Amino acid sequence: MACEKEDKSEIQRALEGDQQAYTLILKRYRATIYNLIYKMVRNREETEDLVQEAFIKAFASLDSFNEEYAFSTWLYKIAINNCIDHFRKRRLKTFSIDTPIQSRDGEITREFSDSTFSPDNKILSREKNELIAEAIEKLPEKYRTSILLRHKEERSYEEISQILGIPLGTVKARIFRAREMLKKELKGTLLP
Repeated sequence: MACEKEDKSEIQRALEGDQQAYTLILKRYRATIYNLIYKMVRNREETEDLVQEAFIKAFASLDSFNEEYAFSTWLYKIAINNCIDHFRKRRLKTFSIDTPIQSRDGEITREFSDSTFSPDNKILSREKNELIAEAIEKLPEKYRTSILLRHKEERSYEEISQILGIPLGTVKARIFRAREMLKKELKGTLLP
């Protein structure tokens, strides 16, 4: 509390132009602000610059400080926002790959091939789904029902157990067995 009363007194004196009040505020909070900023930037030179900028900003806007709040909190917020601005400025400048680059010889544009596009992807996917559906149809009823509930309707093992009225272990065994049958059936067509 004593610090808050001193802060208010020194802030008032600083606002009236008393340079010694600015010095007292700086001495009181410099180490704390330095430590706060250093933890964020981890560089001593940048920290020194940012501490100085934070105090310059704080002193420049001292008349906007609301005495209902702690001065230290207000000062910390200025310091943190100053660091955030610093990080934003420090980010690398990026360029759009669609924008031509200016050079001495004119504009340079780049074209990139799309290695993921294949006009026959839809056809292959449809054929794959048809082969899987045919293989599932060949399964014995109890395996076909279990695998369809699990993968087509996305039911949990517990739900399948309740729907079919069989123990949970039996559901797991049937789905495992159905997958093994499908692997065997699809080997050479979809699987290596």
